Amino acid sequence: MILSGRMASMASIPEEQYPRSTFEPDAEYANGQVLPRAAGEFDHSDWQLSIALWFREHAGEWNLRVAPGQRIRVAAGNYRVPDVAVMDGSVEKEQVLTHPSLAVFEVLSPADTVQDLDGKLCDYAAMGIPHIWVVNPKTRRFRRYEDGSLRPADRFASPERGIDFAFEEIARPLQD
Repeated sequence: MILSGRMASMASIPEEQYPRSTFEPDAEYANGQVLPRAAGEFDHSDWQLSIALWFREHAGEWNLRVAPGQRIRVAAGNYRVPDVAVMDGSVEKEQVLTHPSLAVFEVLSPADTVQDLDGKLCDYAAMGIPHIWVVNPKTRRFRRYEDGSLRPADRFASPERGIDFAFEEIARPLQD
């Protein structure tokens, strides 16, 4: 199914049909509605790849799995597709995630709206995902979503997993 424009947000299908459906580009699903995702541009894709590769390089060391564009069932009737999901490597692999990831990253696109982003971030937090990040490719800034707010941050730290690094490590390959 190809979705485009505002009409795509009006598409309704039963929840059981969503996980078996293919959308071009992939879409999210909330409360019976198929929600189109903002199409990424080069900067968006470049950052998404850099984040995924960084965590993939350290997957063995930190016991992680990494997946760009991974569908997550955040609640009954609600599915989100973060730009990058970082999962605990010891949790059973799922085709559509139903367990909270360790982290999710949303890379901003020009078409993203505050309302859409806020809905995603709230869904991730309600699911119990401990590290929720928003990356702005234009400013090269990372913000962490905590307690209903986005706060600037320059490090990713998960002491219980032995993870601690500066986001500059992810951004370094993106230097022009």
